[in-house]
Amino acid sequence: MPEQRVPLDRRPAPIPAAQTPRTTSLLTLGTSVVVIAGLYFGRSVLIPITLAVLLSFLLAPLVELLHRLRMPDFLAALLAVALALGTIVGLGGLIGTQVANLTGQVPRYASTIETKIATVQQFASSRFDAIMRGVGRPFHAAPTQRSSPGTPPAQPANNSDNSEPQPVPVEVHQPPSSAMQLAEQVVEPLINPLAALAIVFVVSTFILAQREDLRDRMIRLFGASDLHRTTVAMDEAAHRLSRYFLAQLAINMAFGAIIGTALYCIGLPSPLLWGIIAMLLRFLPYIGAPLAAVLPLLLAAATSPGWASVVWTAVLFGGLESIMGQVVEPLVYGHSTGLSPFAVVVAAIFWTWLWGPIGLILSTPLTLCFMVLGRHVDRLEFLDILLGDRPALQPDESFYQRMLAGDPDEAGEQAEQFLKDAPLSRYYDEVAVPGLRRATIDAARDALSAQQLERVLESAYTLIEELVDEAKPEAAFTEPRQADPGIVLCVAGRGPLDEAAARMLAQLLGERGIAAHAVPYQAISRSELPALQARGIPMLCLCYLDLEGGISHVRYLLRRLRRVLPDLPMLVGIWPQGAPALHDERMRAAIGADHYVTSLQEAVEACAVVARRGEPAASPPMQSQPDAQPPQPASEPQAPLRPQEQPQPQLP
Repeated sequence: MPEQRVPLDRRPAPIPAAQTPRTTSLLTLGTSVVVIAGLYFGRSVLIPITLAVLLSFLLAPLVELLHRLRMPDFLAALLAVALALGTIVGLGGLIGTQVANLTGQVPRYASTIETKIATVQQFASSRFDAIMRGVGRPFHAAPTQRSSPGTPPAQPANNSDNSEPQPVPVEVHQPPSSAMQLAEQVVEPLINPLAALAIVFVVSTFILAQREDLRDRMIRLFGASDLHRTTVAMDEAAHRLSRYFLAQLAINMAFGAIIGTALYCIGLPSPLLWGIIAMLLRFLPYIGAPLAAVLPLLLAAATSPGWASVVWTAVLFGGLESIMGQVVEPLVYGHSTGLSPFAVVVAAIFWTWLWGPIGLILSTPLTLCFMVLGRHVDRLEFLDILLGDRPALQPDESFYQRMLAGDPDEAGEQAEQFLKDAPLSRYYDEVAVPGLRRATIDAARDALSAQQLERVLESAYTLIEELVDEAKPEAAFTEPRQADPGIVLCVAGRGPLDEAAARMLAQLLGERGIAAHAVPYQAISRSELPALQARGIPMLCLCYLDLEGGISHVRYLLRRLRRVLPDLPMLVGIWPQGAPALHDERMRAAIGADHYVTSLQEAVEACAVVARRGEPAASPPMQSQPDAQPPQPASEPQAPLRPQEQPQPQLP
């Protein structure tokens, strides 16, 4: 049979030298700078359009409901926008009415606050004087100069004769403003906000009325070559934004209702006003709730003679915001946004610098759109990595990184999280073994130094020992020595990290009640083989992370072992990466082992079958047949054969 070699892609070239930046990288950097500059200088136009797009996401469920009621698209969009505009105008009128009711009481509130401030200053001054006198340094006591006896008291100088004439004060009176000037002073500051508000509602109306047509045009413009990916990206963005806006609106309304009700119970005037302001300001991330608490705290200090109302108001805002931010929002939002907390903070700073307070409000929705874009566009994947909450490294990559850093403690914490929902064999097969295989590949291409390789090996040993179940003492890891009678021998391959895989297999066998020892490759050398012949070993397992010498090495090794131990069942476990040919029947026949497995779970099940039979006889090597069935996956181990189905042993 011709020798099967490991594919060429398993031997990558050494790490290439650093190269100069490519033209595409410089072009991407230049494009990013131009986009940021355009966002900054075009904010007067882009902000209303962005608000209109986000408002359309918020009103989309209402338009869908009206559309199901057989209402035309444009009429449904117009009605939804009119309801939103009416809500905003109603809230503005209600706030104005409440503020007008409080205006008449402002002088009385101001005098009460001044009295309390004076009381606080007097109390602080007296306490400070007492402290300073206690250390022998009076604060307010001024030294007095004693006059000598017989000295007449000093008389104040009378400079009335030499006093200069005082200047005559000059007052400038402005002529009374006309009605036109007053109207101009009032209306001019409102022109820009009203124009921006009109743009928002007009654009939102047309977006909602022609949402299907706009969707098709966006697909044609950006994703005609990949309709599936573009459709998924747009649907995901719309779903995440709609869910986020509705959840945020519901939470903020509940926050405002609770604040208004609690302030009414405390006894503050106009509790409805403060509830509405708290609801609106909470749309500002991080600073909304503290800003909403400032005026109620001042009003509580102005309306009550004591400090009980101030304390209760502070406790109300602080406690409710903590509950909403730490308990309610994680439960309601869950992973609907998909943004990491760090990305939310950085995005808030960036968009506030770019667009001001409006940018702070829009920071989370805009960042969410960029994150979805990076999740579905290959060239923008870095946005998903920087902004998303998904792990940046796969579990096996994180395992290898921790082993390379010599930090098995953090790898142990990750293993504990994994083992809460999965057995240890699955952790080894899906995380530890692939991570060690990455280290083996790097070592083969000289990317790891001897010190780094030793650090990875020692960290892996430490982690394996920490994961040993103390209630299962059969899982033993010993020094290089021969196995005791009746103990399965787990032999490492020739690779630098194969012994770690052998120790994992020995540990799993120990948890199944099968005594096992892990030994290095030198234990089956030609000088040590005669000693193995005198031992009653029930089974021998060879563990390979990488076939460094090719298939022929394993085949010749098994032939040499069978000359000394002809009746000993032998198992070969290989965990290669990127070589599907190693899983077919020809590979099984080429190795010539009694058992061939590609996972630790399969190896444990094969050893358990031999242990249950209690027979040292080996099963014959598998031969290549046309009607052979493919091997079962690791998650579904092969069932043991009944006694009448056991094949007769055939020695090579």
